[in-house]
Amino acid sequence: MLESVKGLPAYTYNLLYYSEWVVTIFFTLEYIARVISIKKTSSYIFSFYGIIDLLSTLPLYLSFFITGSSALLAVRALRLLRVFRILKISRYIGESNKLVKAIKDSRAKILVFLFAVIVLCIILGTLMYLVEGEESGFKSIPISVYWCIVTLTTVGYGDIAPATPLGQFIAAIIMIMGYGIIAVPTGIVSAEYTQHQNKNVDLNTQSCGHCNESKHFDNSKFCHKCGQDLYINNE
Repeated sequence: MLESVKGLPAYTYNLLYYSEWVVTIFFTLEYIARVISIKKTSSYIFSFYGIIDLLSTLPLYLSFFITGSSALLAVRALRLLRVFRILKISRYIGESNKLVKAIKDSRAKILVFLFAVIVLCIILGTLMYLVEGEESGFKSIPISVYWCIVTLTTVGYGDIAPATPLGQFIAAIIMIMGYGIIAVPTGIVSAEYTQHQNKNVDLNTQSCGHCNESKHFDNSKFCHKCGQDLYINNE
């Protein structure tokens, strides 16, 4: 990101360049180590994270093979692939896997919701086209639908605005609906996430008679702290 900022001292760009080499070498060694250590090499190379690892490593090496002023744009585009390194971090965050699973499990509900929102935008956009007309900036139904989406999401660019009282009333209704609509996907994913979290809740309330530890996994027979049998009465 700093490389795209103009006017920084020359040594800053040199530092960034050499730092990039250090990071790339470490990423390359990690990629090679993964390929060597995994039994089914192809399953890793063609997996999602395998492709991400490769895309995160290649840009600096490819810049050596693409030379000349006409290829500068291509080199710049390749360097942008370094952003994929951000995705590498997520594999080390356990909670991210739970969030991704919650989103996947709720995708059907979200798709149905989005389809309903699109239908609503088409209907309301068409209605605004009929109410306001071209003189107010609603030159066509697609433009009116665009205005409805911008208003419903509470973005409000202000490039198009209703001028008639009826149009303003409809716009006010759309704005109020927007607040409720934005919260729906969040609620769907949150409910799914909470459901997954509850599945992992420890329901075993048996306390250890030896060390008095009470937080045990389901179906535990022995205390995870001292190893004592949980179901033997200790005097």
